[in-house]
Amino acid sequence: MRLFILGLGYSARHFVRKFGGSFSHIAGTVRDPGTRDDLAGIEVHAFSGNPPARETIELVRDADVLVVSIPPGSAGDPALAAFGDVLAAGQRKVVYLSTIGVYGDHGGAWVDESTPPLATFDRTRQRLAAEQAWTETAYGRVAILRLAGIYGSGRNALVTLRSGTARRIIKPGQVFNRIHADDIASAIMAAVRHEASGIFNVCDDEPAPPQDVIAYAAELMGVAPPPEEPFATAEMSAMARSFYASSARVSNAKLKRELGVTLAYPTYRAALDALWRDGEGR
Repeated sequence: MRLFILGLGYSARHFVRKFGGSFSHIAGTVRDPGTRDDLAGIEVHAFSGNPPARETIELVRDADVLVVSIPPGSAGDPALAAFGDVLAAGQRKVVYLSTIGVYGDHGGAWVDESTPPLATFDRTRQRLAAEQAWTETAYGRVAILRLAGIYGSGRNALVTLRSGTARRIIKPGQVFNRIHADDIASAIMAAVRHEASGIFNVCDDEPAPPQDVIAYAAELMGVAPPPEEPFATAEMSAMARSFYASSARVSNAKLKRELGVTLAYPTYRAALDALWRDGEGR
């Protein structure tokens, strides 16, 4: 299989590291290839929303699997705008990486793929529009993976504690869902192998208050956790504050049932234990 990745970000790079051997050729896009030295084994192409090079268009056209990890903007989905004519033809498998943020606020109640989205922010409305556009363009051959909060090697509570940037923001009743990058990679590969279509939530088994994750990481490190900060008075950016506007417990039952995914890290504790053993945060 030939793989093309639109947007070689954190999750997509983890996917290549874990499953790159399943593909005969791997290519993808970044904004500026000249600034990247962490993409060995991948044929890298520049793409930042401008008209792509002919060679890039040809590789997208010839790909058997397309993984899309570029977020939409106010003008729509830049990848669809650039490659739409090519994508409308062929039988390639598309895996679109979206977000559970489209569910909006459910007061901590459980939601699943049948729950109507409550997109109240521009960014989540844009995501829903992009999901629909990809579904229409790929004629149903697209698996939409709605990802929870992403963490993993180099991006986790152990690292933020060690750097002094971790915070314990307390908003009563608030829970977040999260997912390790290795489990995202497994979900992408399962969608490819099962030729899946439709929407799948990709999250772990235990939605939890964010302050609990920081406290557990601090316990592993043998350090005092940062002080609690009431959400109402905490100094935060508008973007960071907006994430606390939504609280839901997202079910991953469909991911397990239909794609056969077994999570390597079903809880944040299992993941942090493994990361600590691997030297993270030291």
